[in-house]
Amino acid sequence: MLQKRILAFAIILAAAVTAGHAHAVQPAGATRGGVHFDIINATFDSVTGIAVAPSGGTTFRDIDIGPPLQGGFNQLTLDMPRGDCLRDLRVTFRNGRVLYLPGIDVCRSTGLRLTAR
Repeated sequence: MLQKRILAFAIILAAAVTAGHAHAVQPAGATRGGVHFDIINATFDSVTGIAVAPSGGTTFRDIDIGPPLQGGFNQLTLDMPRGDCLRDLRVTFRNGRVLYLPGIDVCRSTGLRLTAR
């Protein structure tokens, strides 16, 4: 009887250890794609374009935002393309101003609020 209990305990313990490894945290440099990322425009100008690149990269990929995102706390949800967690964003405003935002972690944050300076 004692041997059956020890065997049952060993099986349960092995299952718990195996299940624990199935939910491991992504290591640094892991990739994630298809995530939703919110942009809140709290500026006084409309956003006409948003582009994304790997952090430190120079090849930006334009993201279709549809009509301009007007200022005044309007919000837009983007579908981020696949890639590393750390991204650089380039935001273009109607007046031609370009805002460069390096090192945004799209795996840890769900959005960004643009504010007037």
